[in-house]
Amino acid sequence: MQENKRRAVSYIDAHADIFTNVSDEIWRNPELSLKEFQAADLYERVLRENGFAVEKGFGGIATAVTGSFGKGSPVIGILGEYDALSGLSQEASCPEKRPLKEGGAGHGCGHNMLGAGALAAAFAVKAYLEETGREGTVIFYGCPGEEGGAAKAFFARENLWRELDAALTWHPADVNEIRSGTNNSCIQILYRFSGISAHAAGDPENGRSALDAAELMNTGVQYLREHMTPDCRIHYAFVDAGGISPNVVQSEASVLYMVRANKVQDSVKLLSRVDKVARGAAMMTETEVGRTFIDGTAELVPNFVLERLMHDNFAAIGVPHYTGEELALADEIKKTCPKDELPGRAAKLDTAIGKEVRSLSQDGTKALNDFLVPLFHTTQFSPGSSDVGDVSWQTPTCWADVCAFVSGAPGHSWQNVSCGGSSIGHKAVLTAGKVIACTAIDLYENPDMLQQAKNEFAERTASGYVCPIEDGAEPVAI
Repeated sequence: MQENKRRAVSYIDAHADIFTNVSDEIWRNPELSLKEFQAADLYERVLRENGFAVEKGFGGIATAVTGSFGKGSPVIGILGEYDALSGLSQEASCPEKRPLKEGGAGHGCGHNMLGAGALAAAFAVKAYLEETGREGTVIFYGCPGEEGGAAKAFFARENLWRELDAALTWHPADVNEIRSGTNNSCIQILYRFSGISAHAAGDPENGRSALDAAELMNTGVQYLREHMTPDCRIHYAFVDAGGISPNVVQSEASVLYMVRANKVQDSVKLLSRVDKVARGAAMMTETEVGRTFIDGTAELVPNFVLERLMHDNFAAIGVPHYTGEELALADEIKKTCPKDELPGRAAKLDTAIGKEVRSLSQDGTKALNDFLVPLFHTTQFSPGSSDVGDVSWQTPTCWADVCAFVSGAPGHSWQNVSCGGSSIGHKAVLTAGKVIACTAIDLYENPDMLQQAKNEFAERTASGYVCPIEDGAEPVAI
């Protein structure tokens, strides 16, 4: 490994407590999307104390934080997140479901670790820029609301990511792999129906049921499903069913819809059809319907140049290694997971890689996947959505998956919360920071490689970015 990268790795090891403490503090105080006030305050303080120029409330979102250091270009952005999920409170390092607070929130997607690992990378890059005197800028982005709010997409509406030469990030996972390919775009809309209340037995003819309207909307969307392309998905959830009194004609009802398609322009088109169904349901019931835009995300744009570079650095740094105690904990948690499966995306798409991963993972039965999946490039679609996609439409972007969870653990699960508050999670934080920092150093020191990434980006995004965020919409916490 080149000397500057060795120093970056050593820097993260020497300051490991800073990053693991940030991860643990946010794990102990889980906050939902766009409500991450304690997390934002923590990042603001730690960034200021360590010499970054900090902006709080970045992009008009109160819980967004940025920390920048350096001058001139290249400008490398490192993306962090810190929002939690509802209903996933869980004791750390515990092999059984044991909430700390019944119904409380928890970091089932590991964003406590995600932000801390990104912070570690930003700190190491800052140290590198200081030591070498090289021109360049690093910016840590504390991005709120990935689970519902899509801050990165709102920033993309303002073209903020176009200021970067590249963006790097990571995600806690049950595998060590460089993510490739694309995914779903997604748009969320809240539909509110308003009618007229009445006694359901005494004068139902005078009532106009908002609940009827919401149910008719859902029925209409069911029929719409037959007339969508296979990549499309529509999900819904009642937010307000109008109360619990069946002898009242419900005057208010709300339903939250999520519309997905591979291409963001297709999500926008599908949403317009869902809007028509909502208006039709209101007409049928003589109610009124209003809509509130919640969030939206575009699909990911892969960048093979950055993927190769990040994989090479991951291979040089190595994957996390575990103690006997950590392996024993993982083995117990693994017993609660629904099934064994080959980890990672590449194993499912490439026969040779699948064979190798099958051997390394002991046919998917190994509790912690302590190996790096071979490099695999693809443009193939897979389900799921992330507002990192919007970043990738405005600057070359790449992310690593780092093992922080037990193999086969369900996404957004108590098992993930348990691991994310343990030393298993700490090792993922530090490994991710090292991988991102070393990749960034390569981009500072190899302008030709950065230009190759930009050339690929320009080719893949030639069709132009369609922003899923509607004009005038503002982030909304549900």
